Amino acid sequence: MNILNKLGMIESVETLLAQERRMTQLTNNLANADTAGYKKEKVTFWEMVYASSHGPRVGKALHPLVNHDQGPAKVTGNPLDLAINGDGFFRIQTPEGIRYTRDGNFHLNDQGQMTTTNGDLLMGQGGTITIAGDEVDISKEGRIFVDGQQVDQVAIVTFESFESLEKIGQNLFQANGEDGQEIEAEDYEIKQGFVEASNVNTMSEMTEMIDLLRNYEAQQKVIQTIDDMDDQAIRRVGNLTR
Repeated sequence: MNILNKLGMIESVETLLAQERRMTQLTNNLANADTAGYKKEKVTFWEMVYASSHGPRVGKALHPLVNHDQGPAKVTGNPLDLAINGDGFFRIQTPEGIRYTRDGNFHLNDQGQMTTTNGDLLMGQGGTITIAGDEVDISKEGRIFVDGQQVDQVAIVTFESFESLEKIGQNLFQANGEDGQEIEAEDYEIKQGFVEASNVNTMSEMTEMIDLLRNYEAQQKVIQTIDDMDDQAIRRVGNLTR
């Protein structure tokens, strides 16, 4: 293989690997189109090419860009379901420490504590939130009233920069670095009986997936063409030496 063909083959293979990574992200976004609070991910094409060309260690360390645009509010009618309209995250106590989410699909555990679907605890300004009563009303500020008496207020926090947030699983975030210090959110309101749906636009993701498949097939043809050219060159050399 001559030097130009070799360089062309390397570039094409790196491009294919980058396209495979993007395809994985698109598939994951579509799989979570119905996951409450899910924020779609994307790594730019050139970042993926860089990761592909600098080995698996770089590729594993590459964090996707997360689109934090607010998803639409979906009516559930469940008085424990909450959607944040505006800025902020729910503060969640997990076995690994405090995490943050926009998924407001909450339940009560055996101790009457408000939890996520996974059983992690929703935090209020007074700690974990316990509901002991029948009628639950939650104001737009997040104040929780049980049978007419305020018992706590949902803790809604935000950050100077969302770049400090690392995605954990499907809809949890971990705060890192100097910009990862939480601050009290102000520009928001709580909507009781709603959850924030995923911000994935299924149609646009499908369109991008189709375009990506076409580009992938085109890149495969380039590799096949280079391979055919090398085969022809080898046969010519073989004929000349006979």
